[in-house]
Amino acid sequence: MPKSLPITLRVYRRIAAVLAPLAPILIQRRLKQNKEDPARLGERRGLTTAARPVGPLVWIHGASVGEVLAAAALIERLRALNIRILLTSGTVTSAEIVARRFPADIIHQYIPFDSPRFVGRFLDHWRPSLALFIESDLWPNLILSGFARRMPMVLINGRMSPRSFPRWQKMSATIAALLGRFDICLAQSDNDADRFGALGSRNVVVTGNLKLDVAAPPADPAKLERLISVMRGRPVIVASSTHAGEEEILLETHRVLAGFFPSLLTVIVPRHAHRGEAVARMIAATGAQVALRSREELPTALTDIYVADTMGELGLFYRLSQVIFMGGSLVPHGGQNPIEAIKLGASIVHGPHVFNFADVYQTLDGAGGAWQAHSSEQLVKQLGHMLGNEAARSASVEAAEQVVLRLGGALDRTMAALEPYLLQMQLEMGQVDA
Repeated sequence: MPKSLPITLRVYRRIAAVLAPLAPILIQRRLKQNKEDPARLGERRGLTTAARPVGPLVWIHGASVGEVLAAAALIERLRALNIRILLTSGTVTSAEIVARRFPADIIHQYIPFDSPRFVGRFLDHWRPSLALFIESDLWPNLILSGFARRMPMVLINGRMSPRSFPRWQKMSATIAALLGRFDICLAQSDNDADRFGALGSRNVVVTGNLKLDVAAPPADPAKLERLISVMRGRPVIVASSTHAGEEEILLETHRVLAGFFPSLLTVIVPRHAHRGEAVARMIAATGAQVALRSREELPTALTDIYVADTMGELGLFYRLSQVIFMGGSLVPHGGQNPIEAIKLGASIVHGPHVFNFADVYQTLDGAGGAWQAHSSEQLVKQLGHMLGNEAARSASVEAAEQVVLRLGGALDRTMAALEPYLLQMQLEMGQVDA
């Protein structure tokens, strides 16, 4: 790489190269933690049995489930132009979502470990015509190696949180060397654009948040009807994508609210499904009645908490209640995306830690489309208010839907920004008259 690289990146590249032989040890450790697919371990070292399709290939990379789903509508637009898609991500969960919800012609690969050798294998095999990095999952060797191969790279749905920005400012030369390799940065908001510009992005355009344009998640009709039949007549709260430390608070919230709503059922959907057993054990230890979906259990009239620890069923549970608590917000995780729930007619309650979606929640809260609970006492109050006041619930739902409608349009703006690259691909495919 050029000698102009800052010393941090030069050292990083050397260390990554030296540690490459230790990859099998890391892979085995991650296997034990259920963080790897044993049938696809080679992909972490840039190896694959999948063939590169003929013609232009757009490579889209997102860290995990949220980023992959954010790209769903964009992928559909690209497929409509007869462009083949290579989609990479870093988690088993995201790979399962791709298999469940994306068309069969989408090529999914696990992103290789960020070693020059592994990255080189990956890029030499796939030879992407265009690389789209979603949000802020910036791996130095991927970016530097792609740039060295003259691969056009665009950062889409770019997000730079208020927490990350000052940390990167302390490493300004490092982040500038990475962001400067991108042709263009498509930022979610004016604030994100200002931060990317200050950190060294050469060309920044505000296109909005692609997550506002995602379709509502699907639900199996038969499963939905079955759940509706066993929950019929009961008030239901759905706690979506919860993290460690939140389930205990939600259990106590349920206990208090059940004094006012005696038949209340709380559905807890852990962000990481493998935590379901542990969450259920914690609930059972308090004497509360719990059912676990991964055991194919259904809630009965005596069930207090239903732990929905399965993959790809959020759309099912969002359809069971208009009152949704968005997890990752009572603990400093940064919150989860409320848009899918809103598109299914939900009233949103969340905790104070929503920095991953700060602009969206600020707008929703200001419009009355979401309600923040700063404490466990406020959580009880807000959820109880939504459960017991149909007019307030309807007003909240309508306000949230208006916010999403007003803030939408990122997909069209993103496609417009990518048009020069896509036009070149169509020329190469002979689909556009020169």
